[in-house]
Amino acid sequence: MKFFIDTASLAQIKEAQDLGVLDGVTTNPSLMAKEGISGTDAVMKHYVAICEIVDGDVSAEVIGTAYADMIREGENLAALHPRIVVKLPMTRDGVKAIKYFTGKGIKTNCTLVFSAGQAMLAAKAGATYVSPFIGRLDDISTDGVDLIDQIRTIYDNYGFGTEILAASIRHPMHIIQCAEVGADVATCPLSAITALFDHPLTTIGLEKFLADHKKAAQAVKA
Repeated sequence: MKFFIDTASLAQIKEAQDLGVLDGVTTNPSLMAKEGISGTDAVMKHYVAICEIVDGDVSAEVIGTAYADMIREGENLAALHPRIVVKLPMTRDGVKAIKYFTGKGIKTNCTLVFSAGQAMLAAKAGATYVSPFIGRLDDISTDGVDLIDQIRTIYDNYGFGTEILAASIRHPMHIIQCAEVGADVATCPLSAITALFDHPLTTIGLEKFLADHKKAAQAVKA
């Protein structure tokens, strides 16, 4: 499974890249604003800066909700860097735009997906990625991981090439659960990825190894 980091923070992206586990980045206007990035020129430059750090795909989201606006914005985003993936909403105009960009050979990410039916429409239009928001489904007492499982079954049944990008991941168990049911990608905060390092038995084991080494070294000196 690929690991994408969901942020606009260059520092966090660099940290994930340095760990050797980063496959790509997803971001959006809210995450840009969180980093104090505003204005079209600044946002565009920031996308390029992200692309220069990572080796994989970088999802850049359109702001417009009308088809013509999505096409205009998406073409501008795609022209920034070969790693840019145009991120479009699961709406009628969004799916229509996905079909347009697919025909142009431009990668797309269909975002704000909350049902298997929506995921089927995105795949039919040729989306490179589909982003089911599992955390937001959990928030309304619906099992988001079950949706990933359902989409995986449907895509496998019909040979859809669209990759399932599990989004709105809140914690490391979400990552494990999505991997178990066959998500192609998990996009999440850096904290969820780094939490996978932690296990109390690893900490205890390392402490014991170091203590034993210290005792052995002291015994040799004696």
